[in-house]
Amino acid sequence: MSKKIALVTGANKGIGFETARQLAKEGVIVIAAARNEAKGKAATAALQQQGFDVEFLQLDVDNAADIQRAYDYIDQKYGRLDILINNAGVQLESNGWGENTAPKIEDQVLRETLDTNFFSVVQLTNTLLPLLKKSNAGRIVNLSSILGSLNLHANPASPIYDSKLFAYNTSKTALNAYTIHLAHALKATNIKVNAAHPGWVKTDMGTDAAPMNVADGAKTSVQLALTGEDGPSGKYIHLGEELPW
Repeated sequence: MSKKIALVTGANKGIGFETARQLAKEGVIVIAAARNEAKGKAATAALQQQGFDVEFLQLDVDNAADIQRAYDYIDQKYGRLDILINNAGVQLESNGWGENTAPKIEDQVLRETLDTNFFSVVQLTNTLLPLLKKSNAGRIVNLSSILGSLNLHANPASPIYDSKLFAYNTSKTALNAYTIHLAHALKATNIKVNAAHPGWVKTDMGTDAAPMNVADGAKTSVQLALTGEDGPSGKYIHLGEELPW
């Protein structure tokens, strides 16, 4: 099979849906994964109607059984995985981006955010690694955020200095650490691992106040998913530019 195989989590809407569309447009076979079966199937059908090679996979990234079923499905049907886009994520705190929630963070909010945005990514990725290692050019893209940058959070002159949503930001900082560590572990392989900052995008999470449209928000993920042998690994990227950790 000459076509690349990609799994995109959270592909039923927003950046995930657009990432699936753009990858499919490049000739990639896309497995569009979503927790909600009805919404996932509707999104997949919309892409199929546009002539794209996209299939639906029900996957709740917080469910260990779903993760194992995803491995089994991809292994049995394709025998390998070329691209993993860890796009699914949550933001459970206030939308007041100028708030600092650290002193009042609810334990449940912190745990649920880290479960979905960090722990589930580690479990899914590590489970699928044997399939990615069978690819000639495996690519792992972790959807991070500029809000995960400790460098920028500590700098009073940075644009995110006052955006201190503790649970969300911490989950992305942890995801960045996983990106660095996994890239190092795989440095002798054909797999590249990067963290992508999509930008502030008009989505349910980003709200209509965001300056970027969804099509542009998906570009970083797609670029990293299709990067060549000379492309980056273990980097924190937004539209081709490296961000400070």
